[in-house]
Parts: sequence; C-alpha cells; structure tokens
Amino acid sequence: MDLTSRPMKPKNMIWIPGGSFLMGSNDFYVEERPVHTVTVGAFWMDQHPVTVAEFRRFIKATNHITMAERTPDPVDFPDAEPGQLVPGSLVFTPPAGSVRLGDFRNWWSWVPGAQWRHPQGPGSTLHGLDQHPITHVAYPDAVAYAKWAGKALPTEAEWEFAARGGLEGATYAWGDEFAPRGRMMANTWQGDFPVHNDLLDGYERTSPIGKFPPNGYGLVDIVGNVWEWTCQDYTSSHTGAADTSDVVQAAPGPVMCCGPERQPTTALSPQPPASPPSTKVIKGGSHLCAPNYCLRYRPAARQSQTIDTSTSHLGFRCIVRP
Repeated sequence: MDLTSRPMKPKNMIWIPGGSFLMGSNDFYVEERPVHTVTVGAFWMDQHPVTVAEFRRFIKATNHITMAERTPDPVDFPDAEPGQLVPGSLVFTPPAGSVRLGDFRNWWSWVPGAQWRHPQGPGSTLHGLDQHPITHVAYPDAVAYAKWAGKALPTEAEWEFAARGGLEGATYAWGDEFAPRGRMMANTWQGDFPVHNDLLDGYERTSPIGKFPPNGYGLVDIVGNVWEWTCQDYTSSHTGAADTSDVVQAAPGPVMCCGPERQPTTALSPQPPASPPSTKVIKGGSHLCAPNYCLRYRPAARQSQTIDTSTSHLGFRCIVRP
C-alpha cells in the first residue's frame, strides 16, 4: 500500500506497512524455531503500550472490573484454601539473597489486593505513574479495552513484524548490539536476576513510555518495560502464527510471566485448576528480563501466558487493521 492510500491516522498510532519477513530465531530458545517467512497486511499500531492514564479513562467510561479485582471461583481452584480465594495479582518481590532460578515462587508473590490501581499491593498508588504502561491486566481486560477503543490485539506475526522495525533478522529491535556505544536501548534487568539490578538503564520497575529510542517504525518500548499480550493461541512452535487473513479475535475469558521456559499457570495453588485455562502468546520481554535468566527482550522471543492471570510486568498495545 502506498502513502496516498493510507487511511486517516488514528491518534498516537504508527503506520506499519506490512509485507513479508523472516519470523523467529534459530539462535535462542527452542520455541522461537524455525525461522520461516510470514506475510502480514498493513495496519496501525499504538506507538506505545497502553498507559495508566489511558486505561483509567476506559475504566471510567465502562466501569470494567479487571480480573485482579474479581474473587476467584472456587470451582477453578479446588485445592485452594478459602482464605486464598480473594482478589489479587502477582507482584515481583526480589529475594534477600541468592535463590534457585528453577522456582519462580522465589521472586513472584501472589498479593491479595494487588491490581492496576495498587500495582505493588494495598497501600501502593498510581502517583507519578500516569505515563507508565498499565499492568495487572489479564487477557480479557486487554480485549475489553481494545473493543472499547475500536481496536484489536495484534497477532503474534503482526507484533513481531512491527517490533523488528524493518530490520530483517536482527537480534534486537534496534540491531545486533545490546547496548551500542554503552547506551541502554530498553528497560531490562542488568545484573544478577532476581537479586541485584545494576540499574544501568535507570529504572528498577516500569519506566515512563518513550524514555528509550524508538525502533525503525517509530514504536517505543516495543521490547522491555512490560510484556505485551497478543491474540495468538500459544503452541510450542510459531509456524502456525496467523497473518491478518486468519485472525479470529478470542472471546473474553479468564493469565502471568517471566520464566526460563514457561510461566506458572496459577498463583493461588500449586495444583493446576480443574480445567486449565487457555494460553496466549506474549511478546517483548520486560524490565525483569536478564541474560542470566530470561533473554527475551527481542522481537523473536515468545512465551505462553494463561489468559486469567495478571502480573506487575504484563501490559499490552493495540492495533487497527484498515
């Protein structure tokens, strides 16, 4: 599509021209393989993740109640103690010392009362966070926002094409060097995760949108800061990733994130729910991704996320397909 045929620009969105690209990577995690050619159509994409201020307007207009604010259904968690069945969400809590990286419970805590208004739990506020990405949103919350805004969530292929910014096969959204000339290009974890963050990028948790350089298409925070939902059902290989002609927007239903290979499915109980919820692909990594544990602040990186879980480092951005 040439420039003269673009539809009118929606506010704070970037035109992604569409085309064919090499999706995936053969150099990192197994679920990113194999590299293969995928074609996507043109679309508009939010320049940045949905912010706290934008999400607040949605809540005010719709009175939507997020998953983290709802009392869990005992049927879904038959082994949970009654005292655990209260609204809450997952919050990153750094341990006091070295821990085994194979157990996410060493740094993730399910905190009663944690939700988008109280990102660190009861007593925490959104003061000063209006321009930070919204967090503690499960998949149905992201879908509800997108519908209200007249938008949609991207497929995995659409998201990855946009994140690459026109750089075919590059490791990162800006090229092949993590910190060119020593400059931090995204909000990630520097140091020994989960114990010590060197804060070379200046941020311990989320950062305001646009504090790091945009990619080739002008998208900011496309990797790092917070993971982002896609509408793609998760499979162990991305070779079935839909292009825009195959998109079927999932109906709202009941999701969580950052592990070496897979994320936990429930925060309430070590036992899985009677009927495990479906999973979606999340992309982009977050401020908790570190080379010693989760090197996923790359366009090709992908993880599964159960749709009913919310966390302190998972958000989303939307698209509009012309």
